[in-house]
Amino acid sequence: MPPRRRGASGFRGVRVRPSGRFTAEIRAGGFRLTLGTYNTPELAARAYDAAAWRFRRPGRDMNFPDVESLEEAEFLAPPPCLVDDEDRRRHRQVQRRIAIAERDEQLMRQWRAQFPNDVDNTDAFFANLRAQRRSNRRHRRAVATWTENDPRWDDIWTETTSDDE
Repeated sequence: MPPRRRGASGFRGVRVRPSGRFTAEIRAGGFRLTLGTYNTPELAARAYDAAAWRFRRPGRDMNFPDVESLEEAEFLAPPPCLVDDEDRRRHRQVQRRIAIAERDEQLMRQWRAQFPNDVDNTDAFFANLRAQRRSNRRHRRAVATWTENDPRWDDIWTETTSDDE
């Protein structure tokens, strides 16, 4: 299979914007995640490599094969140019999506290790995960509506202090 064509920037995952700046993007789980906008294609390629390391991509998907670890890739990757509050909001959103995609991949690895040949247990595994998330969400909502003098705070306080001892 021939290597994937690299765009006009010369780097994988880097696109040239009409303004002349460069955008780093990575595909994960059927979604295209924008990693940020940079002044040079090399900086955008470094950001792409850091995300590729986080997603455990093979070395052939990297722009700089001399980087040997996730820590080194994140150290070399620059922060994106955040011009205003909208850029900061978008950056936080991208970071949350990357964290969610990483967690999903981790859960899939965990599931495959637990059920190597059983496809039927997929629904049970993810139904259990959804139930856990739902109960956590309900608990957070319930706690958010309690007033300052609510006696239920005493129950939580005794649970946390007994766990610390």
